[in-house]
Amino acid sequence: MRDTSLHLDLMVDTLKAVAESSRLRILALLSRGDLTVSDLTSILGQSQPRVSRHLKLLYEAGLINRYQEGAWAYFRLSDEAVRGEIARALIARLDCADPLLERDLERLATVKSQRQEKATAYFSANARSWDRIRLLHVSDSAVEAALKRIVGKTPFQSMLDVGTGTGRLLELFSPLYVRGVGIDINRDMLTVARANLDRAGITNAQVRQGDIYALPVERESFDLVTIHQVLHFLDDPQAAIREAARALRPGGRLLIVDFAPHTLEFLREEHAHLRLGFSDEQMRGWLTEAGLACDKTHELESKGGDAGLTVKLWLACDPRLILADPVPSSLEQFVS
Repeated sequence: MRDTSLHLDLMVDTLKAVAESSRLRILALLSRGDLTVSDLTSILGQSQPRVSRHLKLLYEAGLINRYQEGAWAYFRLSDEAVRGEIARALIARLDCADPLLERDLERLATVKSQRQEKATAYFSANARSWDRIRLLHVSDSAVEAALKRIVGKTPFQSMLDVGTGTGRLLELFSPLYVRGVGIDINRDMLTVARANLDRAGITNAQVRQGDIYALPVERESFDLVTIHQVLHFLDDPQAAIREAARALRPGGRLLIVDFAPHTLEFLREEHAHLRLGFSDEQMRGWLTEAGLACDKTHELESKGGDAGLTVKLWLACDPRLILADPVPSSLEQFVS
């Protein structure tokens, strides 16, 4: 079970770290999404060294997390149980009508608007090629409906979306999980994902840069891991599945979405598809090798017949017994 208390000295240190107005303002801002030092500098109207000093104290107190993305560092509220709960409890009791906090939130809205503009520009530059591929398979809404059916409606603690792209799966399943993480190697796509999460008002998910073959997450830390339309871009899909399985808690589930075998060579030549779909036999073999059991499969055929793409869903589970935290019966049980 999770430890839900702090020793006296640690509690005092934690409270000391937040006993300053700028640091409380930073916590309030980070409760609304991931931000960089540059973001916080422009919002708070303070120098970079001063903001960095505040962040260092909050980080050392365990109240915020820091992760690197290329040359940039992002910060967000801590995922750690007790300190994260303390931070959220303090934020919940702040008066948002305070003039200083109102100004911070207005500037935060400007930062998020600028993110959205960058995301829109990236989409505009790539939309034509993506639209051509979408026409070859069933609609995104049909795929998402199938995903929701196969995952079910029971809430769970944590979700990892590998190759998150636009962050759409984090958005789709946000009502079910307490903590969501999306990983992508492409910084342009991370810009898109952050903008989409901001627009949807989702604050229980974050995205970060990482290698699909060496995910920047702890082992056995997620209840659901998803890999949506990613494997066909990889030269070693089996290694990616093995790494995703490493992140699963006992009893956790891995959901893979990709294409069934096809013969559309232009996808290899023009869109960097290294694999022209996957068979059930191939996928089951990889899942078994990773220590998982394939529970369910589902097929969504294209209306285009032989000229189209069939979307395939594979749901596998980690067969080990759950010996720790049970699946939450409601999201309200968790606040960190």
